[in-house]
Amino acid sequence: MQAHSVFFYFFSLITVFSSFMVIVSRNTVYSVFFLILVFVSVSVLFIMIGAEFLGMIMLIVYVGAVAVLF
Repeated sequence: MQAHSVFFYFFSLITVFSSFMVIVSRNTVYSVFFLILVFVSVSVLFIMIGAEFLGMIMLIVYVGAVAVLF
């Protein structure tokens, strides 16, 4: 149970930091990379709570769409 909590807090901190960097970043390319990092970390959080389908859909649809669109 302890390892699960450590991973949860680690990916939560990555999500919050990356979300802040999406807003603050002046370079568009860096902003897109941070947005992809936000989506990946949120999908990992979904997978950790047992919602594997939501996590995989988040990876496939949102990360793929942002990468292709940019």
